[in-house]
Amino acid sequence: MNAPEKDPNTRLSPAGWIALAVLLGFFIVSLWYAVKVWTSMAGVQMSGWGWLFLVLGIVVTIGLGAGLMALVFYSSRHDMDQ
Repeated sequence: MNAPEKDPNTRLSPAGWIALAVLLGFFIVSLWYAVKVWTSMAGVQMSGWGWLFLVLGIVVTIGLGAGLMALVFYSSRHDMDQ
């Protein structure tokens, strides 16, 4: 499949700006909610095992996502998508 020609000086269309504004709004609302939940749980104590498994969950999730993205890029570069 041929890629369309890209002009490096093209501007974002109005629909693109609207999409960016909506995504920025989602990000701000999710950040506000995360801070609200984090501060409301100030009195909750978590054991060392809890912290260990929280960190392991984060590391495994990021590793899985990065590995899957690497496979997507690898298969795309080596024409394995057809």
